[in-house]
Amino acid sequence: MSQKIYCIAMFKAKPGKEEALFKILQSLEPNTLREDGCLQYLVTRKIENEFASGDSFPLVFNEIWENKAAFEAHCQRQEILAFFQQQCVDEAGLVEDHNVCVYSDQPHHYDAPTL
Repeated sequence: MSQKIYCIAMFKAKPGKEEALFKILQSLEPNTLREDGCLQYLVTRKIENEFASGDSFPLVFNEIWENKAAFEAHCQRQEILAFFQQQCVDEAGLVEDHNVCVYSDQPHHYDAPTL
């Protein structure tokens, strides 16, 4: 049974700060990709497309983690804690709003094979 955790971390920059925030988010990629249990960690930016016109924040991390423990360890790293404090909490930060959600690919009441 899959224990993967899928995280979508969305960010809206303060006016005129999107490019600077994108670069800061990109700077988090190299160390995170070295973490145990990190399968994917990629910051992306929203683009216009006639077939996908939904609302979203402009900058989004697409993350896949081996399991819940790996994701939670990542969230407690000093570099990640410092980013959220400096950019999302502190008044001088570049983030106007953010939203972080995690998902599982397991259906409710999954009938896992018995061994």
